[in-house]
Amino acid sequence: MSRVYGDPIEAWTRDGRPDRFLWRDRLYTVERVLDHWVTSRQWWKTTETDLGERRFWRVEATPDREVGVYELRYDTASNGWLMLRVWD
Repeated sequence: MSRVYGDPIEAWTRDGRPDRFLWRDRLYTVERVLDHWVTSRQWWKTTETDLGERRFWRVEATPDREVGVYELRYDTASNGWLMLRVWD
């Protein structure tokens, strides 16, 4: 089962991949990348400033000893990260 959030997060990367992220005042360390994909924004429906990609990462991460699965999104146009989904 998963939950959808869409919360802004702060993320740090290493070698172009998320390494750590701060969500709801807790620091998570990425243990493993499970999946990664990129989508292009629909350029015909956006303004020129909205062009860019959305990069998705499904990761195993932990704030302490319990590992969870999280889906993160990075938007190149806004230079922002979101917590999209968390699996139980």
